[in-house]
Amino acid sequence: MQRREFVVGTLAAASAGAYLGNNLSAGESPPSTHTGVAKMPFEQPPLPYPMDALKPLFSEEQVSFHYGKHHAAYFKNLNGLVEGKPEAQMSLDDLVVKGSGAIFNNAAQAWNHTFFWNCLSPTGGREPNGELLAAIVRDFGGMAEFRKLFTDASVKVFGSGWGWLASDKQGKLEIIPAGNADNPLRHGKTPLLTVDVWEHAYYIDYRNERARFVENFWTKVNWDFVAQCYAKAKA
Repeated sequence: MQRREFVVGTLAAASAGAYLGNNLSAGESPPSTHTGVAKMPFEQPPLPYPMDALKPLFSEEQVSFHYGKHHAAYFKNLNGLVEGKPEAQMSLDDLVVKGSGAIFNNAAQAWNHTFFWNCLSPTGGREPNGELLAAIVRDFGGMAEFRKLFTDASVKVFGSGWGWLASDKQGKLEIIPAGNADNPLRHGKTPLLTVDVWEHAYYIDYRNERARFVENFWTKVNWDFVAQCYAKAKA
């Protein structure tokens, strides 16, 4: 399973059996299990909670379409694109960092979505603490300031994309508004938190009200996952 090694050296590989379930350690490479089956080298992992568990942030219908249609399509497209090519033997992480064109777009979207689901929890929304909170205070001035900056940056992403909180190897935090499928890994940073601001992520429940969606996003943030990712980034 050496192919599942995280290229930036910050996130550890996860075993296929524990993938994205309740036993997933945050900071592990979240995007897919690599089965070695020639036609399906990349598999969409299950959600870490039931589809109706994120109410009232998301309805079951919203999660069903987002996970079951859009997220699944990126894996399906990716498998078709890499079939019979050397990329089929690469890890999803490698494809995110080194890929280009349609292969990158679908690999990164598969990765980004799986990470996004892990950034949320039915019991999320509590404030962070410990080293993560100290870093947020140091780099942004406090939680209120960070939330405002992250929300504003994410809402203002032009067209489709993602809002990211990322860390460098020294633990310095950065908010990265990213277009389309972009990911901090391509810029040498470790992802800690993301919000999906493609319209398909929220349109059923929020229509075109991206700002309202991002405000509500904070009610389900899995700060334990974010904190573990931060610890891995500095390790």
